Amino acid sequence: MDEKHSKLVAIIVAHPDDETLWAGGTILGHPEWDCFVLCLCRADDLDRSFKFNQTLKILKAKGIMGTINDDPDLKPLDERELEKTILELLPKKHYDLIITHSENGEYTRHIRHEETSRAVLKLWQNKKISADELWTFAYEDGENAYFPKAIVDAHLYQILTEEIWLQKFKIMTEVYGFDKNSWETETTPLAEAFWHFKNNQ
Repeated sequence: MDEKHSKLVAIIVAHPDDETLWAGGTILGHPEWDCFVLCLCRADDLDRSFKFNQTLKILKAKGIMGTINDDPDLKPLDERELEKTILELLPKKHYDLIITHSENGEYTRHIRHEETSRAVLKLWQNKKISADELWTFAYEDGENAYFPKAIVDAHLYQILTEEIWLQKFKIMTEVYGFDKNSWETETTPLAEAFWHFKNNQ
């Protein structure tokens, strides 16, 4: 994660704040990257969409939001509809790197994270989205025993510098507005980790 050369990077997440919570330190630590953040839910939530766009400015990234259903009952999405939405919203380019959720999610459990991961992996495997490599977030919470933390033996693992972590924490508290005792800010990882894939098969 320390390579310092320009990359065209797409970050595909379910919710506004996922990009910061799970990869914000990595994005902030690579200002030379050309990042595009695709957030699949909450474009119709004026408060969250405003905060997402403010966050993009801090991350020096471009991005777009979709309106995938994120109601509290979280019924499973139609897989083909989700894949279609990703293809419609993601700029049609060849990316050096795509970053997305883990197939197991980052904590116990959020079905939208898992569905997003499966859809992105399938599109990449079927060469409907093009990238040299793909990273998925690598976090676990001991089946809800503790706050999510980066998996130390993941393919890529990095403890964030204090400066980078504080920038990330500031986005969560001052831009997204989460209370300092909220689950989101208690979770905000001091390290970030990813599973790394270069072969789309």
